[in-house]
Amino acid sequence: MQRVQDCVTRVAALNQPDAIAPTPDFTGIAADLHGAWDAPGVTMRARQQLVRTLISDIIASYDVNSREIILIIHWRGGQHSELRVRKPKPGEHECRTGDEAVAMIRTMATRWSDEAIAATLNRMGLPTAQGKTWTAHRVGSLRRVRGIHAFKSAEKNGEWLTMREAAAKLGVSHHQIRRLIKESALDAEQVVPGAPYQIRASDLSDERVTLALARKGSPCRVIPENQTSMFSNT
Repeated sequence: MQRVQDCVTRVAALNQPDAIAPTPDFTGIAADLHGAWDAPGVTMRARQQLVRTLISDIIASYDVNSREIILIIHWRGGQHSELRVRKPKPGEHECRTGDEAVAMIRTMATRWSDEAIAATLNRMGLPTAQGKTWTAHRVGSLRRVRGIHAFKSAEKNGEWLTMREAAAKLGVSHHQIRRLIKESALDAEQVVPGAPYQIRASDLSDERVTLALARKGSPCRVIPENQTSMFSNT
């Protein structure tokens, strides 16, 4: 154990800028390599020197079938080790967007713009791979990497309307459209839960919608003819 500690001391000394010392003897370090590697005072510079001393050379090759990078490590004692590392596919990396967010984008892209998709993802609390909020640019970038086709407003044939468009056609407020949907007077669809509502244009002429709007426009109660008003007509 004392010999290992001596080796650790020599490795740590390599990090001293003014140190002038011969290459340390690491013959006893194999007894407790982990202890030497993680010992207090051993810096990354010293660990690099340790690796250079223990390893003679490294030969790298690539296996096309398994997409693995194969490293053959030649140690100075004559032993050899093989290390296989999988090569990532194009666009694949550790920072990966969650499956739920990708599924949401894939489903909404057929009917909604990148701006609307970004707003929905942020409202649902689904972050990007880096933990950031979504923007139209980030949605578009993910679509291109995943091969998801974009929504094209020029191809919109008027069959489906947003809540704002439906409100404009009926001449009512956005709030009234939401109440009609909530009261089941107006049919509306969501491509996924939490996504914006979409309304079929033909449903605006449904009798339920007409009756609901007429009812909302009438007084809430009947005023008797003989009731005196509290306010003057002047």
